[in-house]
Amino acid sequence: MSDDEKKFRSKLYTKTGDKGTSALYNGERRPKNDTFFHSLGSIDELSACIGVALEYCIIDKNGLEPYLERIVGVMLDIGACIATPLDNSQEKHIKKTKLDDRKYVETLERWIDTIDSQLPPLKFFIIPCNVGLASSHLHVARAVCRRAEREIVGLIKFSLVPEVVGIFINRLSDFLFAAARFAAMKSGKDEAYWTSKGVAFDDI
Repeated sequence: MSDDEKKFRSKLYTKTGDKGTSALYNGERRPKNDTFFHSLGSIDELSACIGVALEYCIIDKNGLEPYLERIVGVMLDIGACIATPLDNSQEKHIKKTKLDDRKYVETLERWIDTIDSQLPPLKFFIIPCNVGLASSHLHVARAVCRRAEREIVGLIKFSLVPEVVGIFINRLSDFLFAAARFAAMKSGKDEAYWTSKGVAFDDI
């Protein structure tokens, strides 16, 4: 490595978080167990889960790849928006991380309608197993998405994060559910439906 490369190459470790704090986009430092970082951590985890699901969709060639690739990129926009609290960030930071209020949500709704129109009507709860690896990982992503939503709603309630972030995450969980069903169908897997007390738990 040349001296110039060493000069401009940043280290992976900064040591700034060694005392249990981290910085938001606006420079404010908070404890790493702060609600903001719980939300950001769930968004990061969700992005990683979608990335794994994407790899299996690529293997299956089920047609979900373009959707998931776009979503993984948008998750960084969502994280940046959350990391810019509305109550104490400079206007230039808020403007830079602001989401297009309805564009992302409307795009997701259009995708959901497109995918759902190709699926059989849903009449029962689905048991997310034996549906193939792509579908299974999409179900995991859906569950993580719901957790992220539960963590974000408190920030929205106190006007610290734009409402559109919560709406997007809510709609994203719906998309991931539809995508999981679609992936199972494309894998030739039959969905198992839950019925009350319909499984003999000790019959193994």
